[in-house]
Amino acid sequence: QLQLVESGGGLVQPGGSLRLSCAPSGFRLAVFAIGWFRQLPGKEREGVSCISPAGGTTTYADSVKGRFTTSRNNPKNTVYLQMNGLKPEDTGTYYCATGPACSPSTEGALSRLEVWGQGTLVTVSS
Repeated sequence: QLQLVESGGGLVQPGGSLRLSCAPSGFRLAVFAIGWFRQLPGKEREGVSCISPAGGTTTYADSVKGRFTTSRNNPKNTVYLQMNGLKPEDTGTYYCATGPACSPSTEGALSRLEVWGQGTLVTVSS
């Protein structure tokens, strides 16, 4: 069964940083675009970032531009989301997902979600 595993969440103070990791179980990530999305309390799911299979293209939601950076290390079969300048409104569960490509119309989103993980909780609070 294809699965993704997110890690790196936790409690951080406002202004702090976290780095999330996304690793697959049972397959290679290199041929997929990878997106991060989040589920914030009381809000709809929001695409955060997307990175193309070779890593040459990245897109971000306006809400995280300039603060979050996604990258990938295909030989290590891992994708990352570096989150800096965290705000309380970033609190939520973060997921990574595979897709065929980044959305051409929505920044920070995949064109289609195919496989995703259980998520990792990020809490920004003083």
